[in-house]
Amino acid sequence: MADPDRIKAVADHVAFTRNHGNDVVVVVSAMGKSTDNLISLANAVSGIQPGREMDMLLTAGERISMSLLCIALAGIGIDAVSFTGSQVGIITDTVHTKAKILEVKGDRVRDALAAGKVVVVAGFQGVSTDSEVTTLGRGGSDTTAVALAAALDADVCEIYTDVTGVFTADPRIVPQARKLARLQFEEMLEMAGVGSKVLALRSVEFARNHNVPIHVRSSFTWEHGTWVANEASEGGATMEDPVISGVVQDASESKVTVIAVPDRPGISAALFENLANANINVDMIVQNTSKDGLTDISFTVPKADMRAAEDIVARVAVEIGAQAVTHDADIAKVSLVGAGMKTSPGIAARMFRVLADNNVNIHMISTSTIRVSVVVSLSDMETAVRALHTAFGLDSGTAYSAPLPERK
Repeated sequence: MADPDRIKAVADHVAFTRNHGNDVVVVVSAMGKSTDNLISLANAVSGIQPGREMDMLLTAGERISMSLLCIALAGIGIDAVSFTGSQVGIITDTVHTKAKILEVKGDRVRDALAAGKVVVVAGFQGVSTDSEVTTLGRGGSDTTAVALAAALDADVCEIYTDVTGVFTADPRIVPQARKLARLQFEEMLEMAGVGSKVLALRSVEFARNHNVPIHVRSSFTWEHGTWVANEASEGGATMEDPVISGVVQDASESKVTVIAVPDRPGISAALFENLANANINVDMIVQNTSKDGLTDISFTVPKADMRAAEDIVARVAVEIGAQAVTHDADIAKVSLVGAGMKTSPGIAARMFRVLADNNVNIHMISTSTIRVSVVVSLSDMETAVRALHTAFGLDSGTAYSAPLPERK
C-alpha cells in the first residue's frame, strides 16, 4: 500500500482472488510512511499528546488506504465497500494507543459479503467499550486481520508482507537462509517473541487461540509462502521436519544489572513490580548465586524503555540497599527455535559449543521447551547467527536472490 501503483497491484490481486470464487475481506495498513508522518506532525505541534487524540489522528492513515483501495477496485469492475474498525464492530478495551480486542461483531461485513461485495477494513483500530476510537499498537493490522478471520470462520488469513515468507534466519545476515514451508503456532510464537518481525506476536497468539491458519506471503509475487497452523491442520508438521526451524536475532534490548543486592525475600518483587507498573516489559532475568548475603540481578528491557527503566531501577536500588546499577546497550539476543527440541536432547549444549568455537561469549541464557536464547555482545551477533545457522544444517546451499526489505 506504499503508493498508487502498489494500491492498483493490490486491487488486481484482490480481483483475481474474488473472480476465482472466493469471498474476500481485505485488511489494510496505512500507506508508506503515513503513520510516521502523522506522528511527526503531532510532535511538531506539541510535546503533550493525549492518547485519545493520538488515536483519532493515527486512524486516519488506514481510512485513506481503505478508501483508495475501494476506488481502485471500482476502476476494474469490482464492487467493494470500506469500513472503519468501529463500523465493523471491533470492540476493544479502553487503553489508548495499545488497545486489546475484546470482541468482533462483524455483522456489516457478513451482510456485505452476502451481497457479493469485497469488504475492505481499516486495520490497526477499533472502538472501545466507552465508545472511543482506539488503536491496537504495533502489528495492529495483522491482529485485525486474524481477529476478523476468526469471527468470520475464514478458511485462511493471508498476511502479505515485503518478504516471501518466514525464513530460517534473516536473509540480510544469512544469505543462505531458507524459506520455511510451514511452522507450528508455538514455533511462530517463539520466533515472534524473540525478535522475528515477520508477524506480530499478538496476531499469532490470536490465531493460535482461535485456530486460524495463517499464510505469510509476498505482496510482490504469487508464490506460496509459509503456512502457520496447528500440526493437524493445513501446513502441519511431518516426520521430516528439522529439529531447529530457525535462528532469530534481536538487537532491540538493553541489559541492566543491579549490583550487590541484599539476598532476602521481597527484593525481586520490589524491583520488578515497579517496572511492571510503568508498563516496561522485562525479558530475560538472571540472578547470581548469593555470596556474603549479596547477589547481582541482571535483566533485559527494550531500548525504547531504557530511560524510564533507569530512573525506576536507580530509585529502587537505593530503597533496597544495592551498591550500584549498570546498563549495557551494546547487546543482542540470539535464539534457536524448533518444536523438535522437545524430543532432541543436547541442543543447548551444542549451541554453546558452536558459540565457544567461534569465540562468542555468552552473557545470559534463557530457555523454553522449544527455544534456547542467549545474550551476546552486539558485535558478535552476526557471527553467532551465521555459525548457528550452518551448524544446525539450515543453510540452503544457494544465496537468497529476491529483493531484500530495508532494515527498519
